[in-house]
Amino acid sequence: MSRVQKITITEDDEDQRLDRWLKKQFVHLKQSHIEKMCRKGDLRIDGRRVKPSTRVELGQIVRVPPIIEKPESPYTVMAQTISNDDKKMLQESVIYKDDHLLVINKPSGLPVQGGTGQLRHVDGLSEVLKYGYPEKPRLVHRLDKDTSGILLLARTSKAAKYLTAAFRHRETHKIYWAAVAGAPVLKTGTIKYGLVKMAGHGPNGTGEKMICVHPDDVTNTNDAKRATTDYSMIENAGQRVSWLVLVPITGRTHQLRAHISELGHPIIGDGKYGTNSQINEGDGWGAQLGGEISRKLHLHAKSLSFLHPFTNKIVKFSAPLPEHMLKTWHFLDWNVNMVVDYPFTDGGLGYGNIN
Repeated sequence: MSRVQKITITEDDEDQRLDRWLKKQFVHLKQSHIEKMCRKGDLRIDGRRVKPSTRVELGQIVRVPPIIEKPESPYTVMAQTISNDDKKMLQESVIYKDDHLLVINKPSGLPVQGGTGQLRHVDGLSEVLKYGYPEKPRLVHRLDKDTSGILLLARTSKAAKYLTAAFRHRETHKIYWAAVAGAPVLKTGTIKYGLVKMAGHGPNGTGEKMICVHPDDVTNTNDAKRATTDYSMIENAGQRVSWLVLVPITGRTHQLRAHISELGHPIIGDGKYGTNSQINEGDGWGAQLGGEISRKLHLHAKSLSFLHPFTNKIVKFSAPLPEHMLKTWHFLDWNVNMVVDYPFTDGGLGYGNIN
């Protein structure tokens, strides 16, 4: 077991989440252990209590309590046991790679990071994406486990610092495609419900869910955060299912899923926010279509654009739909090539806000 340590944050480490920084220093640490240290107040920055999501800054001193040392990183063990199928799957998902960043089309069902009961995830499997670099690429944002599509990773600490800041300051532009139950009354709109976390009922609070809060009530609701989503309906099939383009203006947990469900149009396959039935009596549609339509979540991070940190040019990446969504599009005779890059009116949405 190590002694109490006080570690000063350097320029290479600043502007990272505390939990991610700590896992680089002590690679065998589990997320649950970090959260426990924070709850007990054993882990501190400049003498102050912190959360796992607290960002470290240059010159700060992190007090790390005694930690049981293990001789081998779990990532090393994972690298030794990554199956050939997983290696092929992840390497074939790479859309773009240069000296600074790497972009993959994340498969649906694959978690981005480890958690309760999650041993197979992008962060661990990314050992196979080093391509000659001494360290595996670093995560700079997240997607839900069952959401597919564009996931950006940084290949260097300098790129990670820039890209993490770009996501935090909303300097990236993300577009999602979704199939949702029913058809919104307004074909184009902006949703501005705030979001507050409701603890889950699983072990250690797993299964948490976001609850929508009216914009007027956000300031009076503990822990509620403002959230904004733009949406536009591209197609609908008999008012039973619609193809939406979604643009998250903010980046809250489960934002798109919670916002669309609050309108009474949950994303197809989203049992958490829309029930697993086809009809949800009294509350609008359920989140399943039945028949030949897959029960998997129909939410896909279609494109991502941002200013490249080293070329200073705008780059844009697009990912094809996963197989289960592509089958749904074909079944409904929706043409994946018919959508313009940004299907909203010039100068704003202009069709009214959903408050």
